[in-house]
Amino acid sequence: MHRYLYIILLLVLFLPSCQSEEVPYDTSLADKPNFLFIFADDQAFDTIHALGNSKIHTPHLDRLVRDGMTFTHTFNQGSWSGAVCVVSRAMLNSGRYIYHAQQDIERVPLWGEVFEDAGYATFLTGKWHNGDKTAVKSFQIGKSIGKGMFETKDGPTGAGYRRPTPDNNTWSPSDESLLGHWSPNVKDIEESVLGRRMGGEYVVEQHTSELYADQAIAFMESNAAEEQRRPYFMYVAFNAPHDPRQAPQEFVDMYPLDSLDLPANFMPEHPFDQGERNTLRDEILGPFPRTEMAVKTHLQEYYAIITHMDREIGRILSTLDELGQTDNTYIIFTADHGLAVGQHGLLGKQNQYEHSIRVPFTIAGPGIEAGSQTDALVYLQSAFPTTLDYAGIDVPETVEFRSLVPLIEKTSDTSYPAIFGSYKGFQRMVRTASHKLILYPEVDEVQLFDVNEDPLEMNNLATDPAYSDTIEMLFSALQELQEEVGDTLTLKEPM
Repeated sequence: MHRYLYIILLLVLFLPSCQSEEVPYDTSLADKPNFLFIFADDQAFDTIHALGNSKIHTPHLDRLVRDGMTFTHTFNQGSWSGAVCVVSRAMLNSGRYIYHAQQDIERVPLWGEVFEDAGYATFLTGKWHNGDKTAVKSFQIGKSIGKGMFETKDGPTGAGYRRPTPDNNTWSPSDESLLGHWSPNVKDIEESVLGRRMGGEYVVEQHTSELYADQAIAFMESNAAEEQRRPYFMYVAFNAPHDPRQAPQEFVDMYPLDSLDLPANFMPEHPFDQGERNTLRDEILGPFPRTEMAVKTHLQEYYAIITHMDREIGRILSTLDELGQTDNTYIIFTADHGLAVGQHGLLGKQNQYEHSIRVPFTIAGPGIEAGSQTDALVYLQSAFPTTLDYAGIDVPETVEFRSLVPLIEKTSDTSYPAIFGSYKGFQRMVRTASHKLILYPEVDEVQLFDVNEDPLEMNNLATDPAYSDTIEMLFSALQELQEEVGDTLTLKEPM
């Protein structure tokens, strides 16, 4: 008899409960705005049609640009890891600068957690990449929470790597048998009598972008159907356009190879080893040296998966319209970092060039001037305090990134005079509105670019004596930023 009572007790403790605990409804929340945060993975700043890329089709992202304000110079602070996305997201959700976030991610108030404490319904779908513990801490509802990336069949030894070449050209981005985005392993947040926890992993035979859009739409419709609807904070994080860059064939067909141009700053190889050049997983997706065929093929697949994701974002925005919630919802679209895709001889994002550290950032919502733009230097992680300001929620003292509201409302200039960047111990960078200095301490290389006159960063001015004062000024600014962000790497002064 005692054994059966013990079994019943275990079932009560560990099986998910049929119903989540009811939280009393706070009527003061009735007029609060909603927040829809849409996050891309690996999407560079110059991959939206409305922002100047005539080759790419992004009608729904174009809509956000038309409806809101775009920050054209938005940056990520870099990474202590080869997985730059992990670090970007740690900063975003903790509000902490790069090397502070490394220590503080599990002990400070997190973005979704602050919204929940203020009475909001909080929802996550898609890529999280900062561990189960922080996801459960941050969100009440989590559906189809994805991994950092979804590997293709046979991994780095398979057809998805070191391609295309005359001897390796069997890969197809629309071939669902090659796994990757087509067969994601995901998890859900579950409720039990012990509270929230992460459920077990399961496989869904559906493209990640379509799956996450479905889950976002289901949440919005469910929330709208509730008798006392709560305002919500939605975190919709696509794995697209991160490799494997897979999309239905109709999207690949939109970008014939002969219609694409090589990047103007294309190089067969980077002029020196900027750090793990030939060993980074991102870089071995293509052959060494880079070829015109290889770069155009990767660019074709990059554009295709972005356009496919754009369609799914359009479904989410249409649902918002149909529910009558658009006018009371702040929508932010951005990405965790950019990607090279053949520029400077690189394919990945483990570098300090504009294509890899600069991202799109558009915010639309009540009171925001439609079609407006600013070239103020900002960080993408400012999304956290910006949304709290618009919600009327106190920003935790632990948050270091600045709110963008003063810039949006033109009440003060809260842009950054200089942007910090780093990658492991291999690279350090400082960028102002006019110049960028990159140091490579492991190989004793220095680069200086005039980013206004040379936006593609093709003319290194570091050895020109006329710029010695500029280098000295930038190096001093870099050292100050190192201290501010908690970077303890000792740098040698560039000669």
